[in-house]
Amino acid sequence: MTYPPINRGTSRGRELKTLTLTSAYLLVSHGSRDPRPQMALERLAYLLKQQLSVRLGGMIYLELEKNYNKTAVLTPLSPILVETASLELTSVPLNIKIQQVAQQVNTRGQKNLKIIPLFLLPGVHVTEDIPKEIAIAQQVLGHTCTLELCPYLGSNRGLTELIARQFPSQTQEGKIILAHGSRYPGGNEPVKAMAISLNAVAAYWSVAPSLAQQITILAQQGKERITIVPYFLFPGGIIRAIAQQIEQLQTTLPQVQLQLAHPLGATPELAQLIIDRL
Repeated sequence: MTYPPINRGTSRGRELKTLTLTSAYLLVSHGSRDPRPQMALERLAYLLKQQLSVRLGGMIYLELEKNYNKTAVLTPLSPILVETASLELTSVPLNIKIQQVAQQVNTRGQKNLKIIPLFLLPGVHVTEDIPKEIAIAQQVLGHTCTLELCPYLGSNRGLTELIARQFPSQTQEGKIILAHGSRYPGGNEPVKAMAISLNAVAAYWSVAPSLAQQITILAQQGKERITIVPYFLFPGGIIRAIAQQIEQLQTTLPQVQLQLAHPLGATPELAQLIIDRL
């Protein structure tokens, strides 16, 4: 992407100004044996790269517009670097992957690598594991590249709106937000807060209250339709297991219609939220 030089004002006092991009980005997910989450992660990285190119290019051009009494020259932009990595179930430890990406950053003449944890809950991976891997990598890299840990994805308040879109508008129907769940102290609080704001209840795949428990309670309250929105990033093995459990529960509760929505997915809207948080 290139923009034409902007030349305004007299020739006296003109100065050459070059604007460049200084950051690269690394999306860190949990990792999975199922190939679908990795495919979705690569798709999200592509969307993020695409939107960053448009937004940063436009911001630079607006900055040049302000330079009304100087000659501003924008050098051709290199493609924005957006890479992906996994914390677990990968042959390359995260700290090594960070070092590899940092080498690419240095080769491009950049100095900063923003690391974005694609986790929805502030559990042990977000609070301990990822910072530890970053610290190891930073010690090896020294001052050649600055590693910046960005807020985890689940801290973005815009996610509530994405979840809300999947619920029916009828307030009398049952609503469940189903998250993986965390045993880390306070790790499930964001899900509880989101559920309250959407007049829903929270359920968890790995801790109580379970999906079956919450569906049973809502059925006892007389809910004739219950929508379950999985608070997960991408389709995969757990989503498939959730669908199977809902099918089994449906046979025991014929008076209730159970509807499973979709996980967040690699969408332009999610990429936009990530950029806004940055």
